[in-house]
Amino acid sequence: MSIDERVGGGPESRAWFERAKRVTPGGVDSPVRAFGAVGGTPLVIREARGATIVDVDGREYLDFVGSWGPLILGHGHPKVVEAVEAALKRGTSYGAPCMPEIELAEEVVASYPGLEQVRFVSSGTEAVMSAIRLARAATGRDLIVKFSGCYHGHADALLVAAGSGLVTFGQPSSAGVPKDFAALTRVAPLDEISTLERLFDADGDRIACVVIEGVPANNGLLVQRKAFLEALRALCDRHGALLILDEVITGFRLGPGGAAERYGITPDLATFGKVIGGGMPVGAFGGRRELMRLLAPEGGVYQAGTLSGNPIAMTAGLATLRILRAEDGWRRLEALSDALAERIEPVLAKSPVPATLVRMGSIFWIAWFASEPPRSAESLDPRTSAVYAQVFHALLERRVALAPSAFEVGFLSLAHEHADLDRFADALAGALSSIENV
Repeated sequence: MSIDERVGGGPESRAWFERAKRVTPGGVDSPVRAFGAVGGTPLVIREARGATIVDVDGREYLDFVGSWGPLILGHGHPKVVEAVEAALKRGTSYGAPCMPEIELAEEVVASYPGLEQVRFVSSGTEAVMSAIRLARAATGRDLIVKFSGCYHGHADALLVAAGSGLVTFGQPSSAGVPKDFAALTRVAPLDEISTLERLFDADGDRIACVVIEGVPANNGLLVQRKAFLEALRALCDRHGALLILDEVITGFRLGPGGAAERYGITPDLATFGKVIGGGMPVGAFGGRRELMRLLAPEGGVYQAGTLSGNPIAMTAGLATLRILRAEDGWRRLEALSDALAERIEPVLAKSPVPATLVRMGSIFWIAWFASEPPRSAESLDPRTSAVYAQVFHALLERRVALAPSAFEVGFLSLAHEHADLDRFADALAGALSSIENV
């Protein structure tokens, strides 16, 4: 295969991407899709089915991106497609309450620990942004705390990076974010209880909420110790702050109770997305009734959305959750994850650089230059991106698609079969043998 073909998309993808760059910033509508972290030209996708994506050049790839997590059943599951087609015939949007919206809310509330009410929005960013506004109103406080290495969408208050200290005033990590907004955000490292304690000692009476991913999965898969989350829960209780568990990725992927159920931690508020949309744009946030009733129209916290509770998206999400329950989906995904480890770990043991498979449920990630799973962003090796770019393109050559970033996770779906895992393991072995200039 020529060098030209090794840099991502083929001739048709390159032609389409050139067209996209003329009319879209960077040629994409979400930055990571541009292949900037791995180099080369993105694949432009024509269609997808099951565990396979097909680009405009007609090349088929075994897909472990799954639209970044929502496609827990795989692409185009027949029962989800059937439900959506039926819903489309009833209309695409009402701007009014609808039956699937209420049914999906009942499903989410019945499944998740401590949840009594939920409100739907159109994205994970909206969900977290709204939950923080609600927390500030409920506590009468302004400060929020997030963790280095966690991503919660692109709201201004959350596009914040750590400064130079262990517990720092936030610094904007994006142009266009006012410093005054970032100053209301504190950034702490993951997995450091003593640092959290110092933060609360200093600002506990000003902290409205702490937001953390159920399992941090946007800067590698940084699985946290239960003791750390228990300490965080206790500190929030002691100081009157609310704990927001961001389950946009983990909610209904790790199980019906998400990371909260896995860790035995009940948050005050939780945010959702991905799986509950079944492939459609959906987000949600929820919590105890006493908190949720502060939202308009019952309370004074304003939040609204023309397409919130959209009947097509609600139908797709409801169908997905019902299929997962009916087909013992979560248990099957756990078994598939175990099978993945059986195949991948022996391959990584022979890697020319140290590498560790990190997984929780159907989410997985390879930590490069690591002999054990890292738990904080600060522990990630800076050489990771260079090695991953080589592995990524070598896998694409072998028609296996992972995310175009070293720090994005992979996802299993019910469409993946053991033969697909064998293919992945074989492709990875070949890709590792091609690593140069380590």
